[in-house]
Order: sequence, then structure tokens, then C-alpha cells
Amino acid sequence: MATMQSTFLTNIKARENSLLRNVYLWMTAGLTLTAVVSYAIASSESLMRMLFQNSFLFLFIIIGQLALVMYLSTRLNKMSATSAVVSFAGYSILTGITLSIIIYAYTAITVSRAFFTTALLFGSMSFYGMVTKKNLDGIGHYLIMGLWGIIIASLVNLLFRSTGLYYLVSYLGVFIFLGLTAWDTQKIKRMNDQVGTNMDEDTYVKLSIIGALMLYLDFINIFLFLLRIFGRGRD
Repeated sequence: MATMQSTFLTNIKARENSLLRNVYLWMTAGLTLTAVVSYAIASSESLMRMLFQNSFLFLFIIIGQLALVMYLSTRLNKMSATSAVVSFAGYSILTGITLSIIIYAYTAITVSRAFFTTALLFGSMSFYGMVTKKNLDGIGHYLIMGLWGIIIASLVNLLFRSTGLYYLVSYLGVFIFLGLTAWDTQKIKRMNDQVGTNMDEDTYVKLSIIGALMLYLDFINIFLFLLRIFGRGRD
């Protein structure tokens, strides 16, 4: 049994589909955890009141999210598989807390429309990234530049509060993260190739987690931008 597993892990092509399947499973688990936490908090008036009234707590959660992303992105090779799993779960929980505040401002119909549209668009672009033979690196670099552009535009719009710019950024955000979804899916395949035959079970799990995090972030951002587009706030 151990010999069969070892042979599988050192076979680059045979390992690729399994790795991608594992990535999607971890991503789905992360999204499910985020959704459960978000719904539980948004359904509790006392918890929502605590978040709205305690800006320092909300800031602490945001900092925690950034810290976990940095930790997973920069220390993946040094951490254990268990640490990677726990960090990803922690990030999913913190994202659920922050999303609860955002989702609270929208109707259930709007949230549902945004989620199912996100799932359809994300699935299509991830599949494209999986099967295309075209190297998406060139496009990816432009997408990163575009991402910085919408971040700057969003900050500028905090001052001007332009409705036109708000929706422009939202539509561009959807298109940019759809492109990043395809690029990130292709990058996961490339990461598998780069490891070569030196793959062990610990590395396999860690690659699955970092791949899941990449696609998780793409999914969440597409969802948030679609919420802005479909948005109809609570009366």
C-alpha cells in the first residue's frame, strides 16, 4: 500500500488530476466553513451589534486575515501539513466573520444570485485554465496590474463617491478575478510539474492547501464584486 502511494506521488502526470481534485475539495471545505460562520453571525443580532460597535475587533480580524495569508504564502515550505490545514481553516473562519457584516447589508435573493453566478463563472474559467494549452503568464501579469489599478481606484472613490466609478470598478473586478481564476488553476498544474518526482505526502497536502487558498480568494472576490453589481441593500 505504501509502495503504491509512493509510486503515485512520484508520477507527475498521474498526480496532477488528483492534486486538482484535492484542491477543489479543500476550497469547497473552506467556502462551506466561511458560509456557515457568516450565516451564524449574520443571524445573531447580538453578534452583529458587537461587530458594528467594536471597530477595533473588526480591525483585528482584518489584520488576522492578512497575517494568515502572508504566513501561508511565504512559509509553506517550512510549515507542516497540519499547520497549513489549520491556517487555512482559520482564514476561512475569519473571512466568514468579515463577510457576515457585508452580507447583512443585502437581501437573501441578492446574495443567492451573486453566489450561483459566481459558482457558474468560476467553474467555467477554472475549467478553461485546466484544459488550455496556452501559457497564461503574459495575461496574468496584466491582470495583476489591473488588480492594483482597481484597488487604487477604489481608494480614490472613497473620496469622490462616484456611482459610475463604483460600478466600473465592480465590473472590472469581476473580469480581473475571472482571469486570475484561469491563471491560478494553470499555476497549480505548473507547481505540480515543478516539484517533479520529489513529492511526498506532506508536500502533496501543502500544495493542495495553497492551491485551495488561491482559488478560494478568486471565488470570494468574484462573489463580492457581483454583490456590488446585483446589490440591493436592506431597506
